[in-house]
Amino acid sequence: MMGLGSAIGAGLFLGSGAGVQAAGPAVLISYLVAGTLIILVMWALGEMAAANPNSGAFSVYAERALGKTAGATIGWLWWLQLVVVIAAEALGAAALLFSVWPAVPVWALSLVFMVVFTGINLAGVRNFGEFEFWFAILKVAAIVLFLAVGAALLLGLLPDVASPGLSNLTADFAPQGLGGIASALFVVIFAFGGTEIVSVAAAETENPERSVAKAIRTVVWRILVFYIGSVFVIAAVLPATSQSLSSPFAGVLDAARIPGAGTAITLVAVVALLSALNANLYGASRMAYSLAQRSAAPRFLTRLHGANVPVLAVGVSVAFGFIATVLELLFPERILPALFQLVGSTCLVVWGSALVSQLILRRRADRAGTPLPLRMKGFPGLTILGLVLLSIIFAVGFSAEGSRIQLFSTFGLIAGIALACALGARLTQRAGR
Repeated sequence: MMGLGSAIGAGLFLGSGAGVQAAGPAVLISYLVAGTLIILVMWALGEMAAANPNSGAFSVYAERALGKTAGATIGWLWWLQLVVVIAAEALGAAALLFSVWPAVPVWALSLVFMVVFTGINLAGVRNFGEFEFWFAILKVAAIVLFLAVGAALLLGLLPDVASPGLSNLTADFAPQGLGGIASALFVVIFAFGGTEIVSVAAAETENPERSVAKAIRTVVWRILVFYIGSVFVIAAVLPATSQSLSSPFAGVLDAARIPGAGTAITLVAVVALLSALNANLYGASRMAYSLAQRSAAPRFLTRLHGANVPVLAVGVSVAFGFIATVLELLFPERILPALFQLVGSTCLVVWGSALVSQLILRRRADRAGTPLPLRMKGFPGLTILGLVLLSIIFAVGFSAEGSRIQLFSTFGLIAGIALACALGARLTQRAGR
C-alpha cells in the first residue's frame, strides 16, 4: 500500500494529461517503456531489500557496491527528488481542491496540507501506515470505477452519450513524433517515481522478505491496470489539444455526462496527491536519517522522539514544501510545472544505480556462495535489459532539446552532490583522526 500510495499521485492524476499533450496517444509507448523499466528495477530492489532491509535502501546498496561517495550521492539525490515531489503533491492537491472549492487560495490550502501531514509523520509509523492504507484503498476503488466508466463510454454503452470510439487514437497517433515521445517519457518517469519507496519501508516491517516479495509480485498488474489502462482511456476520449487534459480524469467523466462525477474524481485526486505526499515525506525523512547514521549527513538528523520517529529528519524534509508554498504565493501557477520537469531525470539515475548495484552485489553473493532470501529471476539478463532500456531512454532524451537541457542539468546536479559528499567524507575522516 505504501508503494501504491507513493506512486499514484500527481504523476497519474495530473501528469498523465501533460503526457498526452506532449506525445498524443503515443504516450502509451512512453508508459510501456517506463513501466517495463520500473518492473525490472523493483525486482532488483526486492532482492537487495529482502537480503538487507535498511531505511537507506538503494543508497546503502550503492555504497556497498560502488563505494561511500556513490552511496551518499544517490541518497542525497533521492532525498532531493522526494522533497521536490512533496512540494509538487501539496501544490497539486491544493490546485485541484481550489478548482471545486475556490474559497481558500492555493497557497493557503498547500500550507494547511503541509502542516497536517507533517503532524501525521511525527505521530509514528503506525499512524502513518493507517492513513496510507485507507488512502490507497480509496484511490484503487476510484481508478477501478474510472476505468469502468471509460470502457462503457468507449463501447457506446452510456445512454445519450456518443462514443468517440478509437478515432482519437488512430487519427494522429504521434503528432509530435519521436520528440514528443521523448518529452512525455520524463513526465511518465515522474509518474512512476516513488514506487521504489517499498524498499525503504521494508526496514520497518515485521517480515521484510515476505512483505517485499508480495509488493514486487503485485507491481506488474498495478502498472498495467492503473497506469496504462487509465492513460489509454484518457487518450481515447480526450484529443491531445483538449483543455480538459489539465485535469484528465475529470475531463473523461465530464465527457461521459455523469452528473457530479467530475467533481467527485477531482476530490479523489486530491486524496491521492495527499496520500503520495504522506508516503514521500516518510521516505525522505528515513533517507535523511540513514545518511546521518552513515555520517553522510549531520548527526543531529538521527535524533528520535518517543515514537521512534526521526523528528528533525522529518522537519528538514518538509521544509522545502513550505518554501514552495511561499513561491506559489509569489509566482502563481508557475511552480508546479517547473517541479514536474525537475524530477523526471533524477528518477532515472536512482533506478540506474539500483540496477548496477544489484548486478554487482548479486555476482558478489554468488561467488561467495551467500544464500539470498529472494532471488531475481532471469539474472543477469533482465538486469542488463533494464540497463539497456535506461540507456535508450537517455539516448532518446538527448535527442530532444527540452529533455537534453534537463539531463545536462541533472548530471550537473549529480556532480555537485558527489563533490560535496566526497569533501564531506574527507573532512569527517580528518576530524575522526
